[in-house]
Amino acid sequence: VQLQASGGGLVQAGGSLRLSCAASGRTLESYDMAWFRQAPGKEREFVAVISWTSVSTAYAESVKGRFTISRDNAKSTMYLQMNSLQPDDTADYYCAAGRSALARTQDEYLLWGQGTLVTVSS
Repeated sequence: VQLQASGGGLVQAGGSLRLSCAASGRTLESYDMAWFRQAPGKEREFVAVISWTSVSTAYAESVKGRFTISRDNAKSTMYLQMNSLQPDDTADYYCAAGRSALARTQDEYLLWGQGTLVTVSS
């Protein structure tokens, strides 16, 4: 299975973007899915995670209240709605899938997509 992230771009501070992560190859049944990000010169960090059923979600404190993670299993696609973007949100955003429940560490994820770049100007 492959994960394909898209939707990044350049936006002004205070603006919004929606990222998508499409899975192809086979179903991701029972997989939790997550977004991570990596800013220039920094380590990759957890952003948000959603369970297979969408019943449970978790967010990094830095994005809570501004970002919303969701998924459409019929379309094998996960989303990240990002509102009130700030320059500190500038990073490559990566999607991932794994079987550990609501994991926040990279090692728990088996599948990764390529990054999609989000740039927020001040």
